[in-house]
Amino acid sequence: MLTIDVHTHILPERLPDFRKAPGAERFVQIEHPAPGRARMIVNGSLFREIESNSWSVEARLAECDAAGVDVQVLSTVPVLFSYWAEPVPALELARYLNDHIAGVVAAHPSRFAGLGTIPMQNPDLAIAELERCVRELGLAGVEIGSNVNGANLDSPELFPIFEAAASLGAAVFVHPWEMAGRERMTRYWLPWLVGMPAELSLAICSLIFGGVLERLPALRIAFAHGGGAFPATIGRIARGFEARPDLCAVSNDVSPREYLRRIYIDSLVHDPLMLRYLVDLMGPDRIALGSDYPFPLGEARPGELIDSCGFPEKTRARLRHGTALEWLDLPASRFGATDSQRRGPEPG
Repeated sequence: MLTIDVHTHILPERLPDFRKAPGAERFVQIEHPAPGRARMIVNGSLFREIESNSWSVEARLAECDAAGVDVQVLSTVPVLFSYWAEPVPALELARYLNDHIAGVVAAHPSRFAGLGTIPMQNPDLAIAELERCVRELGLAGVEIGSNVNGANLDSPELFPIFEAAASLGAAVFVHPWEMAGRERMTRYWLPWLVGMPAELSLAICSLIFGGVLERLPALRIAFAHGGGAFPATIGRIARGFEARPDLCAVSNDVSPREYLRRIYIDSLVHDPLMLRYLVDLMGPDRIALGSDYPFPLGEARPGELIDSCGFPEKTRARLRHGTALEWLDLPASRFGATDSQRRGPEPG
């Protein structure tokens, strides 16, 4: 069965030094203290230790083959979004990262698809780079953060970016970063365990209540980590919408429940009970396999959770590749699959 992993991260083995401009100390640097190992450095401090599978295509392909993954959808590591930076150096970094991903995809088109990154802090530059990603580099879309320097995704200045993505037919993948409340989550890895799920729910609710999704029905947008806390709290969210429309329905009078059938999420929820709930709640045509490769909070063997749930084969096919192909708007034939494998079961 064709297996596509929509949530994987990659970065170049080395990065140019963008720290020369004033206030640019936060640009990530990569140090290589030993063969096959590296350290991501931010502001002179260790951010994360990584291994060669973060940049080596050969190591990545070998691990994909061992795990039975046919295709990875590549996106950058969120700390490289650099929305905090001045727009021009942020654009230069984005172009460097996007050229790298496009090069990997071009070298192995049957094994990889790509998502670019764009400088969301400057909508004009972001739209120009989005257009370059799709029209010149052949990428399937872009990965963006769940907020832009604290501004939620329904901020009016960001709407033209989503409008451009819808017009271009570009897939959008929302990944949590710079989590709200992180100043209270300095211990126990809480930003990743608590902050990320909450941050994704905040992003989804902002797009719904802000009317962005209603105004752009053609926008194909997916959210990492199973949509975070949003699916688990949809009852409370919908009840709030019904009980206090004066507070919730000020920009969009469509129930939040309607958007369960209009957004995509990945399958990275780490629990068969939760994945079965999501399939019941949203349908398999809204969920695509995602592993967060190659990081430790991801799924070590992509697709193992899906297989553990006892789903019928058509549901497994939809989760393993059908939804991904629909969201990316890519033909199964690009990855060596037949047309009958394109979408899995029909919605409903």
